[in-house]
Amino acid sequence: MGVAIRTAGEQDRERVVRLLDAAFQDDPVSSWVFPGEEYRRTTHHRLMASFTDIVMADGWIDLTEDGAACALWLPVPADDHGGGADEEDDGPALVREAVDADNERVELIGRLTAGIHPSGRAHAYLWMIGVAPGRQGEGLGTALIGAVLDRCDRTGLPAYLEASSARSRTLYERLGFEAAGEPLALPDGPSMWPMWREPRTDTAT
Repeated sequence: MGVAIRTAGEQDRERVVRLLDAAFQDDPVSSWVFPGEEYRRTTHHRLMASFTDIVMADGWIDLTEDGAACALWLPVPADDHGGGADEEDDGPALVREAVDADNERVELIGRLTAGIHPSGRAHAYLWMIGVAPGRQGEGLGTALIGAVLDRCDRTGLPAYLEASSARSRTLYERLGFEAAGEPLALPDGPSMWPMWREPRTDTAT
């Protein structure tokens, strides 16, 4: 049976934020940004809300019809960075102010990922994908990503992401993503793996 997928609208914002908050509570990178379970439980959702708003404004969010999984995508033009920041970009600083002004890691994660984001070619950027904890392992994430990758193959568009765990990296490798440079080692924290996928021309129509 196929997975019903639709594009999330403004009416889905809170559902998406709650889903991402739950899905990433135990993620290694989220745990680094928000150390301590109580702190993460009370603050993490603010970062997910900021990410949701950014992607709803500049990209799109695919949501399974039952609300159990979502994927946040940004279209990145050539010679641009997807959702990242350079030294003159105040976007990460604004996110930090909105989430927790005292937590420099909220800003740092945006600047560090921008530093490894490839430029020069237009691509689809998978900012993040979340699956409800009780629904993982059902293939929802693969269905969400696969629908976009099929379009990428048809249009000749590459895709890019940063895997935040070894488990997710393995999933992305099965979908055709490959390492795009050295892993990003967060200061005193886990690693993130930049991954790039060339479109599969043999499936183009």
